[in-house]
Amino acid sequence: MNTNKILFTVAAIAALIAGGYGLYSLGVSQGQKASAPAASTVQKAGAIDPATGKKVLYWHDPMVPGQKFDKPGKSPFMDMQLVPVYADDDSDEGKVAISSRVQQNLGIRTAEVTRQNLAVAIEAVGSVAYNERDVALVQARGNGFVERLHVRAPLDPVRKGQPLAELYIPDWVAVQEEYLTARRMRGAGLAGLVDAARQRMRLAGMTNEQIRLVEASGKPQARVTVTAPVPGVVAELSAREGMTVTTGAPLFRINGLRTVWVNAEVPENLAMQLRPGNAVAAHTPALPGTVFKGKVNAILPEVNATTRTVKARVELDNPAGQLMPGMFVTVNFTPASGKEVLTVPSEAVIQTGKRSVVILAEGGGKFAQRDVEIGAESNGQTEIRKGVEAGQKVVVSGQFLIDSEASLKGTATRMSGSDGEATDSAKTGGEGHRASGKVEAIGKNAITIAHGPVASLKWDAMTMDFKLPAAGLPKNVSKGDMVQFTFRQTKDGEFEFTAITPIAPDASGMKK
Repeated sequence: MNTNKILFTVAAIAALIAGGYGLYSLGVSQGQKASAPAASTVQKAGAIDPATGKKVLYWHDPMVPGQKFDKPGKSPFMDMQLVPVYADDDSDEGKVAISSRVQQNLGIRTAEVTRQNLAVAIEAVGSVAYNERDVALVQARGNGFVERLHVRAPLDPVRKGQPLAELYIPDWVAVQEEYLTARRMRGAGLAGLVDAARQRMRLAGMTNEQIRLVEASGKPQARVTVTAPVPGVVAELSAREGMTVTTGAPLFRINGLRTVWVNAEVPENLAMQLRPGNAVAAHTPALPGTVFKGKVNAILPEVNATTRTVKARVELDNPAGQLMPGMFVTVNFTPASGKEVLTVPSEAVIQTGKRSVVILAEGGGKFAQRDVEIGAESNGQTEIRKGVEAGQKVVVSGQFLIDSEASLKGTATRMSGSDGEATDSAKTGGEGHRASGKVEAIGKNAITIAHGPVASLKWDAMTMDFKLPAAGLPKNVSKGDMVQFTFRQTKDGEFEFTAITPIAPDASGMKK
């Protein structure tokens, strides 16, 4: 008799549990249908959802918010329905709201988008070379011999008018004697004869100074002293004592040092910003503290295939002759002023692979991501070609925290939008988000639960893993149990239990 009563009691309890689970499953199913009206009433993006009166922009999986879909359906990532995003949702376009108190804790600073003339500073390294436009070539002006050299080695410095060599030119003796003879002759009509003799001395290669010397002395001058026509250094020395020279033979090549060239290697992407005549300032480690002024002489039309650079020929003033060929020099270019452009502080631009992003401060504690097209950068300012307008404010400090928050909005707890507004976690008593479901599997560090909708996160029903707390899973929870639980998101982006209890324990506290 007692045995029959016990069996009847057990059967009754089992029936009650089965009935309770059936009612729970029906409730979850109805909740899923009620929580996704957009999927059943709106079939394309841009339509108005009659249930909310809002325009549907797209659908997405809250667990993977970056992927957008143009029609409803089941998520390809999770076991759940896609969730619609409406035109006035704060989650659209990566927006996030942060209270002023949190902004202060994060150290968020903003700056205004301004329009200014962005002078791009270009710096390049080059080597000093002779100014090939400041060259004097000394040649033999007649057939003769080098009797004496006053400058005997290349690179010797010379002054203007300094004697370089003495030449003996026999051919000059005959024309000089003819001139002197014509001058000594007396009679009418001899002036033309004297002028003709003077012209023959010029044709022989004599200078006006040498002709005046012959006239003053009244004697032939077979020897001539060659002098330096300009100050500088002897770049080439072709004369040697005792050698025979012919008319036009090069004797000395003198390079001036009043100005020098610097062949600066400029990256090809910056070379197009330079123009002949741009001012430059140069300095060299050999002369610390000394600045040399000059200008761009020419942009050579050739790109170095190895270094991908273009040579900019710079002409620098060198009044004291301190710059010498071969010295390394750092050149700072000042390109010509261009048109005004939109600029933001360079620290406001976030580089994310192929994208450049800024965080706009929209007022009222709201922030939004904005893709921008950037241009040149100079003096801590970056040109913005497209994406923002003058007068808007961008975040220059703390934007990475805001960007992370906006990227994870679909799964993270939303930060408060105004002072005094509580977060979702606070609304649930500080424990996190509440849900109920069935334990599908229990692992070493995680538990898998098929749970119902989570209103605080706008989740539909799905099956997902939750991280176990440090204290571990309670002993009264096992695979197949129906449970109620609360969870929160950790700093690592994972979801962790804060509490979990079985739904239908028996009278003795033991689960079935």
